[in-house]
Amino acid sequence: MEITVVIPSFNRYELLKRALTSVYAQTHMPKEVIIIDDGSTDSTCQIKEDFPLAKYIYQKNSGVSSARNLGIKNSTCQWIAFLDSDDEWHEEKLSWHVEFHKNNHFVKMSYTDEKWIRDGVEVKIPKKFKKYGGDIFNECLSHCIIAPSATLIDKDLLDEVGVFDESLEVCEDYDLWLRVARFNEIGLIDKKLITKYAGHENQLSFKHWGMDRFRVRALEKLIKSDKKEIVLETLLKKYRVLLKGAVKYDRLAEIKEYEEKIKIFSSSLTI
Repeated sequence: MEITVVIPSFNRYELLKRALTSVYAQTHMPKEVIIIDDGSTDSTCQIKEDFPLAKYIYQKNSGVSSARNLGIKNSTCQWIAFLDSDDEWHEEKLSWHVEFHKNNHFVKMSYTDEKWIRDGVEVKIPKKFKKYGGDIFNECLSHCIIAPSATLIDKDLLDEVGVFDESLEVCEDYDLWLRVARFNEIGLIDKKLITKYAGHENQLSFKHWGMDRFRVRALEKLIKSDKKEIVLETLLKKYRVLLKGAVKYDRLAEIKEYEEKIKIFSSSLTI
């Protein structure tokens, strides 16, 4: 199985070196590694000298979705593995994917379990992030249970469902996995094969408050789908949470917006 690894990065030179070291330590070596430098102003361009076998592409700062999509566009392999520059793969990560897909030819996307390190200490992963395999659309609705760094996906599947939504600053992965899970089974390799690190600067999940503000945009894309009822129920729950927060902080424009959304989607649920 030939695999392209796509690594977006912005001002994470030291972390990027760690990520790439884990790629080149794989027991199943990828055919191609593409680094998308999303407008870094640090020493990231030096990575070309550190890892000369990797393909380095620079773009003006446009966000992680744009960077990943550019990597997809420039990939030459049928299978794509994503790796965020602040994460790290365990050495048998790709080998387990290869073995899984040899035995599950009909599955076009798989992902693994993960380990979390925060400020240098391993932390227990909350139960809500429990991993599931198969038809997991419902399990993916509340929040994102699939880390981009844990995934391997067939390019044909991306052609079918589309790539990352570049209008979403965060939750772009949540949005894509929902589009995949709507019609496709997603394979789970129930092993902790990536390490996710927290506590450092430039983490998007820490940069943006109220992640549900972005999740509702992803859900609204699906309200006319065959999953309409459960999508609407989830959407209403999230808008009610957002409304509660807007009231607490006296955000008048948001209060009006969320009240109108709740009215509209409540009516749709009863039709």
